Amino acid sequence: MTTDGAVPFQSRPARAAVADAGAAAAIGPSGAAPAHPPRRFRALGLLNFFLADVRDGLGPFLGIFLVGKGWAPDAIGYVMTLGGLAGMLATTPLGMLADATHAKRLIVAVSAVLVVAGSLILLVWPVGPLVAFSQVATGIAGAAIGPAIASLTLGLVGQAGLPAQLGRNEAWNHAGNFAAAALAGIFGYLYGISAIFVLMGLMALGSLAALSLIRPQDIDHDVARGLEAGTPAGAHVPNVSVLLRSAPLLVLAATLMLFHFGNAAMLPLLSQAVATAGTFDPAAYAALTVIIAQLVMIPMALLAARLAETRGYWIVLVLALAALPIRGAIAGLWASPWAMIPVQLLDGVGAGLLGVATPGLVARILRGTGHVNAGLGGVMTLQGVGAALSPAMAGLVAAHFGYGAAFLFLGSAAIFGLVLWVAATPLVRAACAAPATPDEVRGH
Repeated sequence: MTTDGAVPFQSRPARAAVADAGAAAAIGPSGAAPAHPPRRFRALGLLNFFLADVRDGLGPFLGIFLVGKGWAPDAIGYVMTLGGLAGMLATTPLGMLADATHAKRLIVAVSAVLVVAGSLILLVWPVGPLVAFSQVATGIAGAAIGPAIASLTLGLVGQAGLPAQLGRNEAWNHAGNFAAAALAGIFGYLYGISAIFVLMGLMALGSLAALSLIRPQDIDHDVARGLEAGTPAGAHVPNVSVLLRSAPLLVLAATLMLFHFGNAAMLPLLSQAVATAGTFDPAAYAALTVIIAQLVMIPMALLAARLAETRGYWIVLVLALAALPIRGAIAGLWASPWAMIPVQLLDGVGAGLLGVATPGLVARILRGTGHVNAGLGGVMTLQGVGAALSPAMAGLVAAHFGYGAAFLFLGSAAIFGLVLWVAATPLVRAACAAPATPDEVRGH
């Protein structure tokens, strides 16, 4: 073994065992960060920090930008849906690519550059076809980043260290969103919304610098896809049938599809409502909504990692799903710009918990199959179905019945997701369970 944990010459089972044991030793059984974390942990944190402002493109600022260009709510919803559909169709193949390739760092780098390039096209030429093209490029690139980062993380820390490292990844990600939103609000207020495009470009450069700190030899590409001792040879080839035969994976995907159908359009709709009413500076308001949610997501991500190790993933999903109907009811029944404070606090609860639980649970469900990232891509595909339909449906409801009705409509979707998850408890119980013994936590 090299001094920083790379094990380039051992067999796959030996490397998997050493990766888990090494991650547990570096992280500690409690999930606490080591006093002097290895460079790969610091690099993962910085990478997630800088990618926070890149992977989703303009996010809530897109609606504000297009409202300023005279776009109607339903038209905005349609182009956002187009981008979501593109990402949805690409996510499963991109997850398979993350399993099959050793060029995981290159996937992240190219995706970050594509997101910024697509957003700059939108800034320079905000006309229908080019806006649609921009959203398609952003959707595909954003879809590639998720499985690639999950694969890098698993390949660097192993299964035993995954829950704690996912918590740290998400905490860094939300800290990056917080910093980017604060800067976007300040620069947007002082210089206009075009300054947000400049900020995104600078964050992309930061993500490339962080990515360069992860050495290729530190990544165990077999562990990165979930392979372990005794894995059949056929698992080396990504195969969709492996995913379709996993009932727990299908339940998780359907549950998250319903959640994201209710969640995806809520924040952009809040910003659009304020931009239409003209009661607040829209860029500053959008930034404030993001800041509130991100401040909550940081401790929620760390809590989710701790709950996953001590109580299992089932309760993490229940808490996340329960937050969204309450959020929609508050936004729909309290017609005030100040409603965004409790609405975004609850957004922080749901997103902070799911950001850790989703990749962690997929890794548990598909452990040993070699299809972890393909499975994550499949789950993200169904999430994308819900997220892609959300803006168009919510925009349609808002155009005909008002924003309040649209928020209530979105919040109701998560109720069905919660019912499905609870009803399917017997199917997902084994995958959701906490590690049975301290030795399992440590990966021995």
